[in-house]
Amino acid sequence: MLKFTKAAMIALAALIGLGATTANAGTANNSYDKQKVVYHVNNIHTAKGALRNVKNHLNAVGDENIDLIVVTHSSGAFALVDGAMGKKDKSGKVYDFRDQIASLANRGVKFQICANTIKGKKIDKSKINENAEIVPSGVAQVAHLQQHGYLYVKP
Repeated sequence: MLKFTKAAMIALAALIGLGATTANAGTANNSYDKQKVVYHVNNIHTAKGALRNVKNHLNAVGDENIDLIVVTHSSGAFALVDGAMGKKDKSGKVYDFRDQIASLANRGVKFQICANTIKGKKIDKSKINENAEIVPSGVAQVAHLQQHGYLYVKP
């Protein structure tokens, strides 16, 4: 039978604890697990806040710990149309989404826009933001992503 000193027992306990923490290597330093998330944006008037939520989500979880897709349709799709404008801010200036989308795309966020909305609202395809991917149906895409393990967020 093996006998261990108190120091050896403490060292063994520390190694076991280290093994338990490295077993969750996919966990961010802030204790969030890796995430797959779809943000559903279907209203231009809530798009600015939704994109702010996306930025805050990335900041909390860490860019490397999240697969995040923003799916747009209905009037929310206009956030992905260059030159389309959102709500006026407090100063009366009309908000443009281009810079915010480019910044989030550079952090790994994927943006999708509904083909049905493009057709129904007669959106000029040449004005769709370069970071946007056209999907056949926004609502069908949201459901598809949920079926593939994406968590649903509706800001």
